[in-house]
Amino acid sequence: MTALPAPSKKKLGLVIDLDTCVGCHACAVSCKEWNAGGIAGPLTDERPYGKDPSGVWFNRVHSYEVEAAGDQPATTLHFPRSCLHCETPACVTVCPTGASYKRAEDGIVLVDEDKCIGCKLCSWACPYGAREYSAVEGVMKKCTLCVDRIYNETIPEAQRQPACVQACPTKARHFGDLGDPDSEVSKLVAERGGVPLMPELGYAPVNRYLPQRPRRAGPADEAAAPAAEKLDTSQLNPLLRWLDRALSR
Repeated sequence: MTALPAPSKKKLGLVIDLDTCVGCHACAVSCKEWNAGGIAGPLTDERPYGKDPSGVWFNRVHSYEVEAAGDQPATTLHFPRSCLHCETPACVTVCPTGASYKRAEDGIVLVDEDKCIGCKLCSWACPYGAREYSAVEGVMKKCTLCVDRIYNETIPEAQRQPACVQACPTKARHFGDLGDPDSEVSKLVAERGGVPLMPELGYAPVNRYLPQRPRRAGPADEAAAPAAEKLDTSQLNPLLRWLDRALSR
């Protein structure tokens, strides 16, 4: 089994705003485009125009109808899902060959495909369903946080962020160092009450989700609602637990 490196001070990850995500799938498509030709490529599709298509996608977006409750009207929740780059990732510790590993310098979890034997232990261990098996190549693949992009000095500095972040039309996705309390992403998490997904499992996911803001039933009330009003985050983790159960079916 693979040992984990000492926790890194730098913790690169994503902050996803569930309030502004519109479920357009631009993140998924841009991720597919970039990574198909990057270090994790190819991202093979099988029978893409058939009745039972399948393929490798590092980003997936699930949409759910949330019923009205109290003074909150019914709404649609778009939930983007990808690797959370956990601080103590189960996928790494169960890997028998060391193919799955966590980088000590920035906390990114990666797969060395030359070492991967396609045993799928990592996908069974990951409680978030973030691993993608390529049946064509016989290896596991996953989100790399576009490591071949964020450190690429040949592209403009403003574009050195994951493809999904760069493509999001509503700026619902943010990228940065969540190990630095003074970073923009850490400040955003503190301001909006961002939460990790299923923290009770003990894997310490780095990515954070910003909850939906409270909605109002009428336009007048909506306009009168304070812009910085936060959703009680105690309500969010039960919802995320329900989402996790739904995604694992």
